[in-house]
Amino acid sequence: MWQEHAHTASIQKNRRPFEFIDNILEARSGLLAYIPITFVTICLLCGASWQIFLSKNDPARYQCYALTFWFGSDATNLLPPDQCSFLLPLATPQPAFHMLPIEYPPLTLLTFSLPLLVPLPYYQLAFAFSMSLICFLIYWLLLKYGPRGAASIFALYILIGGVATAAERYDLVPSALTLLAVIAAERKHWTWAYIALATGTLMKIYPILLLPAFFIAEQQFQGRMPLPPKSLTPATIIDQLWHTIRDLRQWMWKNTLIFFGLLICITSLFASLNFEGGVVSQLSYFLHRPIQVEATGSTLLWLAQSVGIPLHIDNSYGSLNIISSLNSLLSPICTLLLALGCLFIIGMQWRGKLDITQTSIALLLVFIATGKIFSPQYIIWLMPLLAYAGAFDTFWLLVWVSLSALTTLILTYLYTRPVDPLLIPYTPGFFETVTLRNALFVLITLAYLFNWFQARQRRPLPPLGNQAALTHPV
Repeated sequence: MWQEHAHTASIQKNRRPFEFIDNILEARSGLLAYIPITFVTICLLCGASWQIFLSKNDPARYQCYALTFWFGSDATNLLPPDQCSFLLPLATPQPAFHMLPIEYPPLTLLTFSLPLLVPLPYYQLAFAFSMSLICFLIYWLLLKYGPRGAASIFALYILIGGVATAAERYDLVPSALTLLAVIAAERKHWTWAYIALATGTLMKIYPILLLPAFFIAEQQFQGRMPLPPKSLTPATIIDQLWHTIRDLRQWMWKNTLIFFGLLICITSLFASLNFEGGVVSQLSYFLHRPIQVEATGSTLLWLAQSVGIPLHIDNSYGSLNIISSLNSLLSPICTLLLALGCLFIIGMQWRGKLDITQTSIALLLVFIATGKIFSPQYIIWLMPLLAYAGAFDTFWLLVWVSLSALTTLILTYLYTRPVDPLLIPYTPGFFETVTLRNALFVLITLAYLFNWFQARQRRPLPPLGNQAALTHPV
């Protein structure tokens, strides 16, 4: 008996640390619940520390945009001489309120300007702290509205995949707004959902891709767009589409008009200050830039080089890009794949096979997988939504964590080895690592579209008041 008691006491003693960790991960309120994000935030600030005070990084560009907007082009004299060189040369000095971001929507100036409240040398440190607050906000939203464990998983995902980017880029802002929009839509607060989605679009254009998903979800909830039969043939699909479009007058348009009203009003405000910077430059920037060295298409261009199709690296549009004779062929193909992928996803939602969260994740996966750009911070767009959807089973923990770790490795190691940026893609192992990361991303995208490994399986959300937790399609 004494031996059994001693053995039981020993097991309980060994379990205590694990029980404490479980209590932290499962906690939904109190100080205990915020231990993971506090630890992760410290890691994010440490991960950004090697870039803070550099004059050639993203927050340094944000500072240039904010200063020149509020004080005119002469404000560049307040910063190191080379920090704002990407804005030069200017034909004539620009007054205040006329210089807008080249590659970002103008409303991003709100995010870029807040850190100006501290002395200029500490701008990047203040910016990193502001992004840490956004990270805390996302964590709180997932604690309150996400499935059990979602907040801790977000902390894990952002630690592994965003330790070098989350505090140094502003992508957490549109990511948080997109999560807010999805949460509001699932709780049928449609007006707030559209407002959050419009604000996210005004911060970074990609959330506009989710507008059809929100519109269909709203119409189906209101009974204005009935679900088609589960078994459809090509002929009956056309017939059902015709019946759906025929009921167009019954659809509810108020929230969609609010969405476009916000976009038009705020864009028009900035366009009245500078039409070129407020409207034209972002579209031109997106349409004309070549394929970036980390995009999925870069792998094909790199493989084509081995069969005699040359390429060279160009440092333009704020990134390293590949110039190849295949660009003119590959770009339209990627655009076509994006269009087909989006139609396939929206069709699945229309047929009731995807809910709004699953549709949003699928659209973003396809957009990144087929895009001309795959910057390291792009995976931040997906992290809150994946955690909210409960994407943290064995498949996700293995594949997504591996993909995130490779993304961090690319930025923190492979990007920092050469002195000359143009030599970065020629670093041994660069394209091999990028290819492996992109292959994992394509695998995740296909797995989500076709529900391989039950990739779309959702976890139950907390009850809404006295109602039961929401149910979702698989």
